[in-house]
Amino acid sequence: MKKFKVFKMLCFILVCSFLIVGCSSKESGGSGKEKDKEMVIAVNENFISMDPHNTGDTNSNSVQSAMLEGLLGTDSDGQITKVLAEDYSISDNALEYTFKLRKGVKFHDGADFNADAVKANYERIMNDKNLRLNSRGFQLITKIDILDDYQLKVTLESPYSGMLTRFVSAKILSPKFLKEKSNDIAKHPVGTGPFKFVEWVQGDHLTIERFDDYWEKGDRVKRITYKPVPENGSRVAMLKTGEASVIYPLPQQNLKELEKNKDVVISKVPSTIARYVSINTMKKPFNDVRVRQALNYAVDKEAFINVVNAGFGLPLDSAIPSKTLYYSKQELYKKNIEKAKELLAEAGYKDGFKAEIWGNTNSDTMKGMQFIQQQLKEIGVDLEIKSMEEGTLSDEIYGPKTPEEAKVQMWFVSWSSYASDVTNATKPLFHSGSFPPNGANTAYFKNADVDKWMDEANATADTNKQAELYKNIQSTIYQQAPWIFLGVDEILGGLRSNVTGVSIDPTGGINVRDANIK
Repeated sequence: MKKFKVFKMLCFILVCSFLIVGCSSKESGGSGKEKDKEMVIAVNENFISMDPHNTGDTNSNSVQSAMLEGLLGTDSDGQITKVLAEDYSISDNALEYTFKLRKGVKFHDGADFNADAVKANYERIMNDKNLRLNSRGFQLITKIDILDDYQLKVTLESPYSGMLTRFVSAKILSPKFLKEKSNDIAKHPVGTGPFKFVEWVQGDHLTIERFDDYWEKGDRVKRITYKPVPENGSRVAMLKTGEASVIYPLPQQNLKELEKNKDVVISKVPSTIARYVSINTMKKPFNDVRVRQALNYAVDKEAFINVVNAGFGLPLDSAIPSKTLYYSKQELYKKNIEKAKELLAEAGYKDGFKAEIWGNTNSDTMKGMQFIQQQLKEIGVDLEIKSMEEGTLSDEIYGPKTPEEAKVQMWFVSWSSYASDVTNATKPLFHSGSFPPNGANTAYFKNADVDKWMDEANATADTNKQAELYKNIQSTIYQQAPWIFLGVDEILGGLRSNVTGVSIDPTGGINVRDANIK
């Protein structure tokens, strides 16, 4: 009898032990399979802002796209898709855009998604001239009519060919959050996406977690932490050890090594990313087109791709990458030192000159600036490299209110846009209405014909006319050389072999909509 009692007591203790361990495991966030549902993504630069209406950098946009959605989106080929809009139509005169909205969608703060929410967001963009999206189509909106809770009509004052892509860019924030905490948008966004914001520790990490009330069901990872890791070797080490599930970009020099690693999958994507050096055309000596052309003839584009991009890419032979709509190939500035020196002499700079080139602190940027420095030395241009943390650099570039205030001389940088969005590949970069802080025309390039052609192209729905206008635009810009035209990337990313539902698009954005770990 005593033995039976002892046995019962031992069983009771054993059951209690299992219960305690189980409760302890749940309270500490779980282990095993549950813990495996956490993902780390290492990127090359810091994030600048989580305000979707005021962002220009790819890394910030990538994180935003996990938390925020627009009425429209794009697929992996850059084609327009329906997201928060179930359907849409455009009037024959291309002035009215009518949207039928998706029902049953909730914001992360519990607010309902409806026509009122869309109108509140679009009016914010229309009314705040400090927002970057303000100058990209939304200034043309004359009125927004709410037809019912889930239908609205947007009317433009004149046709604008790129307006659909503006609806892609304009992610929708919670109207409740817009009203109550508008000062927190840049640091703490609230949207409708598959993941919601958790925290952002500047320079260290930004964390999001699964939104279980997301309108489209799916098996997604519980939590994603993005970490800015500028040093290439550190990102690669994180991928190899599994500390990071995804890294972007993957350094080309590590490609062969990682292709042999059975735990790593390489993502290769043709890109719309243009690499160039923006030249301030309003500052001497760069206000002389002969000087700008000389800089182009001094730089070997093939060598740039081989040295800086480890052979991955193509020379940038137009103002836009070849994957962009209405691309028109130009005669490449092939390296010609004698011609470059001749042009400098004609411009009055026979012995060259001194200048600065700016860029961020990541490894590839430093390598690129050093390459440009060495190439220009051959024609007597003494180039000083100034690298800055991304936020500081952005303030220096976009902070000045007028061209006269701008201190930048040359900037080693890149730009990407959707393949279908030729407007965004040209107007923000070359139209005189896009000088900082209103746009990204950091070359302060101004050409009356180019401005007129862009305005005409944006005001017509005639694709043949658009093609002809963009051909003229590219020809003139390439000849005027507001950039040193360098190359177009082939995008490389690295993923652990157990990662699913993560892809890298041609702009360099990381899509984690269905991110998971097997």
